[in-house]
Amino acid sequence: MSTRTAHLDITGMSCANCSATVGDAVASLDGVSRADANYATDEASVEYDPERTSLAAIYEAIEDAGYGAVSETVTVAITDMSCANCADANRDAIEAVDGVIEADVNYATDEARVRYNPADTSLSALYDAVEDAGYSPVREDGSGDGGGDGGEGADGTGGDGSDESARDAARNAEIRRQRRLTLFGAALSAPLLFFMIDALLLGGAVVPDRVFGVGIHWVAFALATPVQVVLGRPFYRNSYTALVTNGRANMDVLIALGSTTAYVYSVAVLLDLVAGSVYFDTAALILVFITLGNYLEARSKGRAGEALRKLLEMEADTATLVDEDGDEEEVPLDEVAVGDRMKVRPGERVPTDGVVVEGQSAVDESMVTGESVPVEKTEGDEVVGSTVNENGLLVVEATKVGADTALQQIVRTVKEAQSRQPDIQNLADRISAYFVPAVIANALLWGVVWFLFPETLAAFVDRLPLWGQVAGGPAPVGGGVSVFEFAVVVFASSVLIACPCALGLATPAATMVGTTIGARNGVLFKGGDVLERTKDVDTVVFDKTGTLTRGEMELTDVVAVGEVPDGGAVVESGSEAAASEDAATGDSTATAEEEVLRLAASAERGSEHPLARAVVDGGEARGLDLSDPESFENVPGHGVRATVDGDEVLVGNRKLLRDAGIDPEPAAETMERLEREGKTAMLVARVPAGADGGELLGVVADADTVKPSAAEAVSQLRERGVDVMLITGDNERTARAVAERVGIDPGNVRAEVLPEDKSDAVETIQDEGRKAMMVGDGVNDAPALAVAYVGTAIGSGTDVAIEAADVTLMRDDPLDVVKAIRVSDATLRKIKQNLVWALGYNTAMIPLASLGLLQPALAAGAMAFSSVSVLTNSLLFRRYDPDRDYALLGFLRR
Repeated sequence: MSTRTAHLDITGMSCANCSATVGDAVASLDGVSRADANYATDEASVEYDPERTSLAAIYEAIEDAGYGAVSETVTVAITDMSCANCADANRDAIEAVDGVIEADVNYATDEARVRYNPADTSLSALYDAVEDAGYSPVREDGSGDGGGDGGEGADGTGGDGSDESARDAARNAEIRRQRRLTLFGAALSAPLLFFMIDALLLGGAVVPDRVFGVGIHWVAFALATPVQVVLGRPFYRNSYTALVTNGRANMDVLIALGSTTAYVYSVAVLLDLVAGSVYFDTAALILVFITLGNYLEARSKGRAGEALRKLLEMEADTATLVDEDGDEEEVPLDEVAVGDRMKVRPGERVPTDGVVVEGQSAVDESMVTGESVPVEKTEGDEVVGSTVNENGLLVVEATKVGADTALQQIVRTVKEAQSRQPDIQNLADRISAYFVPAVIANALLWGVVWFLFPETLAAFVDRLPLWGQVAGGPAPVGGGVSVFEFAVVVFASSVLIACPCALGLATPAATMVGTTIGARNGVLFKGGDVLERTKDVDTVVFDKTGTLTRGEMELTDVVAVGEVPDGGAVVESGSEAAASEDAATGDSTATAEEEVLRLAASAERGSEHPLARAVVDGGEARGLDLSDPESFENVPGHGVRATVDGDEVLVGNRKLLRDAGIDPEPAAETMERLEREGKTAMLVARVPAGADGGELLGVVADADTVKPSAAEAVSQLRERGVDVMLITGDNERTARAVAERVGIDPGNVRAEVLPEDKSDAVETIQDEGRKAMMVGDGVNDAPALAVAYVGTAIGSGTDVAIEAADVTLMRDDPLDVVKAIRVSDATLRKIKQNLVWALGYNTAMIPLASLGLLQPALAAGAMAFSSVSVLTNSLLFRRYDPDRDYALLGFLRR
């Protein structure tokens, strides 16, 4: 039994019991023979059998135990990959390195995203693994071995600070290399193509038998041989690597087999070793067509990633710093630190994420959120780096710099999404893994069958347009071709026509474009698997506060019990109505209200809850003299209990008061009326020091306005056939009032749900067989987001990386939930189009080639065209607009 030893740096341990917990959690895994954790050094050593468990499982066990293990994630771009099998070979080679936790290799982007344990391996070891597998990475300094054929490597990045210039240089160099090879091959193959046309269509009437005294076949040999050597070299080298080093056949093997078969057979004919015709034109054109396809493919891949590169190009290069004396200094962006103040003039880009500390302006945030209307910004508002200041002078204090900015997080999230494959891609990869060996076996079978039973098979093929009738003897008969020659042609054509390139590109190419479209519209998918799942959502569960509502509570009502009759006028705190009421009542009612509000606001000063902050802000706005609570206790889901001026004050719901022995009934009608209005009403009570019981003082109420687009979002979801639900910790009446405003069925409301119970509520919904998307603010909704079929965090563009969510919506707009589902739906349709084309192409063409109805050079051209067509179809998807195009699709479906 081979074992490995992993050395892990553990985070979160605070005592010896923690280290014991970590050790026990890891030791419980099947395949772990020893697990020791040391609290003093924050390290762990694990000995395990890699055939029975994995490093990823060990990390997961540590995280499930409530701790963390240090890891790093890098992006390594790789050249010389020609199909999905190459991506699989690289993934296997990287995952074989000790210390690698997981690796995803994407053939469409020519990148590998690797998570590894820095204590056991290094970035250099990952590069070495790629090179040992026969491919070319670009190291951190941008260098690469170029694959031995003038090809430059691709990108390798450390952490998330990717070297985009090295990546682009490598990609552009690969495009130039493929273009040079294509032009070289085309120049030498043009005469050969003319020879082929003359022989097939003109009966050899134009091309003479000898040129300058040299036989035309020797001229063809002289032209085809350099093409075979120069253009064929990378295919031969990669075939050797695939078969010998990696133990699997890939697309290069098929190309090398087809081209070499035609070339070697032609040389044998030229040397009179066998009878037949020469196919030097076919051998050369195969390589030229494939190389042309590679060139077009490389260009298409570059164009597919343009959106992200353009996004990065929008980043400001410099920032104007302002010191305390008002002096200004222009510095490079990488010198800006958190806390620095920056002056942003009209027309300039905001250098980095921050908060406005001075000035007022409108900021164009379309490049981050997809929202075309500029957003008004004033003191205290957050701004996103790289957005454009429209018309006013702003002074911004930097809050996030470097890799922590929203722009960098967007790019990182999209790249991670492109590296995580959807399940449909796994199916395509499994097909591709078996496809090449099956193709070779099929080609051999039909080559042998045609050789052994030519007359029988010819009976099914009445006419062979390119070759004439197959004769029954070894030599040409009646103008036809020999049986052996025809068997060779069938073998070469069958091998060439079936390359699985298009199949390997079908999913990642569309996924790459789809995730970029999402980012452009303010929707970030954490992975291709998430992008795939989102379209299947049949139930959307909205949190209320901050999701369907603005999440900015305001104090609206203060009612003193016994002073304002139930059903009478409700005095709004801080309003003109309050002032009029004060004058009309000689301050008697106002005094009672102010005392209710003063005590409530003083008690809530110890809380950070939005409801509490609204009460405190309301008290301060009325100029009340608030006290600091002498003690404070938060009662989750019920309210707060605090000592104010020596007395115990309670602010919360009915249960909080009942538990304290205080009857809430005198305020029952007032509470019900306020709750019917969609307001959150809170009872206020006081227990005097030394008293046996307490007294109900009154009611304070907050309101959170519904977002303008909430009702439209619910309407569009229901029109799509998606069931919409509301889940909230608020009371039943308030929840139903909000549900009624936005169009949610009252039966789909779950109210008074504690934060820790939201995940259970979502699981209960999913136990009914539903595929639920939970939409919340990503903070107290984190457990529910994690258990949902698709967890969606809705929030501002300055905090886009919420770990618990599968999807992050950059804007505070419920309509973006609909947009996320539409982008997912459109992307999966595009993937299926690509797969239908790729599989349909092979399904149709393989029988044609097997029956001898396809010339090898045409087979090679068709194969190259299939890959380019899949990429082109995916690139056309870049113009997709989830609002405009979805409406058009809906019309066409009707």
